[in-house]
Amino acid sequence: MTAARRIVIVEDEPAIADTLVYALKTEGFSPEWCATGGAGLTAIAREPAALVILDVGLPDIPGFELFRQLQRRGPVPVLFLTARNGEVDRIVGLELGADDYVTKPFSPREVTARVKAILRRTAASPSEATTVTQGNFAVDGERCEIRYRGRALLLTRYEYRLLTVLLSRPERVYSRDELMSQAWEDPGASLDRTVDAHVKTLRAKLREAAGDEAFDPIRTHRGLGYSIRLDA
Repeated sequence: MTAARRIVIVEDEPAIADTLVYALKTEGFSPEWCATGGAGLTAIAREPAALVILDVGLPDIPGFELFRQLQRRGPVPVLFLTARNGEVDRIVGLELGADDYVTKPFSPREVTARVKAILRRTAASPSEATTVTQGNFAVDGERCEIRYRGRALLLTRYEYRLLTVLLSRPERVYSRDELMSQAWEDPGASLDRTVDAHVKTLRAKLREAAGDEAFDPIRTHRGLGYSIRLDA
């Protein structure tokens, strides 16, 4: 089983899981079903996955909390499954950094099509093998890692992308629309507050790395957007 084709399905309903396993195998993937969040964490820790299909309503760990735990271990594409169709749940999932969101009932063919689309979008592109140092930041494009003041930042995929956009032109003011278009695969699925939420979590991680609760290298420009300073 290669990591590039391995899909972990975390879903507590056997009938739904069986359908997804069959559909994914038909498309050449290597799916592994886990009926609980705990089993899913174990499976992903044991062997890397190309993507995780994650049910929001799990019996042991809430899906959104499991997503947070997965992202702390390292960026991995996630497709949420849920019986809920409320806009709030969809927004929460996307703001956390999920790659897509499907409500039950759904067509297995639709899910496999979305899986393939996500993997195409998130496929690693050629990157510089060297680390680029900018002020107190060091960006390793090959490892998708950013260090601040010598400390590696544990970033979700969208936090990483958002920070790299800001660092690409320090001091430049980026509007929320510009940040969404450059950091998100599907900007149309996100909202202005999605950017604000990710900036908030980025600020917290930068403060933790700096050891200063009052510290903030990301500047807010009221009515305009955000910029970043390298000398902070």
